[in-house]
Amino acid sequence: MSSIRARAQQVRRVVRRRVLARRRLLAALFTAGAVAAGLQAALGPPPPTVAITTAARDLSAGTVLDADDLRVLEVPPDAVPSGVVDDATGRTLAAPLRSGEPVTDVRLVGASLAAAHPGLTALPVRLPDPGSAALLEAGDRIDLVATDPQAGGSRVVAYDALVLAVPESSDDGSSEPVTGAVVVLAVDPAAVADVADAAARLFLTYAFSR
Repeated sequence: MSSIRARAQQVRRVVRRRVLARRRLLAALFTAGAVAAGLQAALGPPPPTVAITTAARDLSAGTVLDADDLRVLEVPPDAVPSGVVDDATGRTLAAPLRSGEPVTDVRLVGASLAAAHPGLTALPVRLPDPGSAALLEAGDRIDLVATDPQAGGSRVVAYDALVLAVPESSDDGSSEPVTGAVVVLAVDPAAVADVADAAARLFLTYAFSR
């Protein structure tokens, strides 16, 4: 029995010596833990964020957006712009976007795009020459010119029209040939009927406004 007691005392002495030898390290660890807990309590919870859709890379006007063109970023609530779009997949850009720029309603072809230009009417117009349509960019100002191929003569059917979007042409698989290219213009409401009539019967082209 005395041998067991002696062995237990020896074990306690060994443990005590090891603890004392490492007391500085243990004290430092306990102190670091206390400091970390205090800092966490002082800082409080992380600030709230909101997920918004942004451009994953530089995108040109007319791009039909897919999942690879977009990414979601977390930003503070006060950094969320007005009109940000939650799901822009399948929508067409009316204006270029830089990488990381939020996707908002006025950057997309649609009703909101027209609403951004009060006093004007948004109108899709097919230009017979796709090459000339490709020269246009969102923000250009043009005079829309109609020419009668049979009777001859030309006239301006819309002055100072604003180019809202130049959508990319797409092949829908139809066997019917499609000529020209569609552009979206903002025109004076008084010119809408004349432009629509000219688009149906005459050859349309444009001149850049001064």
